[in-house]
Amino acid sequence: MPWYAWLILVLALGSILGSLLLLRDTAKKLPLSEEQLKRIRERNAEQEAKDARER
Repeated sequence: MPWYAWLILVLALGSILGSLLLLRDTAKKLPLSEEQLKRIRERNAEQEAKDARER
């Protein structure tokens, strides 16, 4: 394999890895209120009950 193919391969992998690391570093936890968390838990429980009935 010629040297420029290796260079392109290394640059592509470095770009992918760099993008993933940047994405990880900039990810932030979504602040939710207790009211929103309660509604999410209720929806999840309803969905699980519905899924259990369908099986």
